[in-house]
Amino acid sequence: MNVFRLILDASIVVQLVLLILLLFSIFSWAVILFKRNSLKTAARQSKRFLIVFRKSKNLLEVNEAAKKFKSSPLASLFQAGFKDLAYHTKSNPNPSISSSNLESINRALVKASNKEVTRMERMMNFLATTGSVTPFIGLFGTVWGIMNAFRELSVEEMNTLQAVAPGIAEALVATALGLFAAIPAVIAYNHYLHKIKEIIIEMEDFSIEFLSITERLYGI
Repeated sequence: MNVFRLILDASIVVQLVLLILLLFSIFSWAVILFKRNSLKTAARQSKRFLIVFRKSKNLLEVNEAAKKFKSSPLASLFQAGFKDLAYHTKSNPNPSISSSNLESINRALVKASNKEVTRMERMMNFLATTGSVTPFIGLFGTVWGIMNAFRELSVEEMNTLQAVAPGIAEALVATALGLFAAIPAVIAYNHYLHKIKEIIIEMEDFSIEFLSITERLYGI
């Protein structure tokens, strides 16, 4: 039995289910590829920015360099922290910061970090939804198709497996397509979630490092 022929001969409901699953699969693969490229770029640029940050002894130079790494979460954190630091020291002829100033810088870093996490987690919900929902959508199509197959069998003169087999086969295609959409989405979701957690840890470590450098440069 040809799969495409089974789909063409399926009922309208089963065909609609298959269309929905196909759209889920296409969009989830688009998200998978997009997240792969964006997270890979973020990790690569963050690595390059850290080299610049640790080699340079001038925060102003680092701030200029950070503008080149727009996809780096660490560069965004630095810019947020440096902006708040500059605000507290710009009117002081002998730059120094207090404990309250340091706390303000820390809040700026936390806010920037939360913004970056939100950006990195964008569209992750779609992968989670695809992984959890599509098997049940496929199962619905399968149940509906089998119901139709047995209903047609009840009116057939020859009540044999051969008579009902095509209907059952077309119904099972829905389950197969549901799993085809769900499995890559679940794998990608777990993989990218792990990558995002690694970047979050990097941002936390960088925030501590930035605050430590600020304390050494300006004292309390």
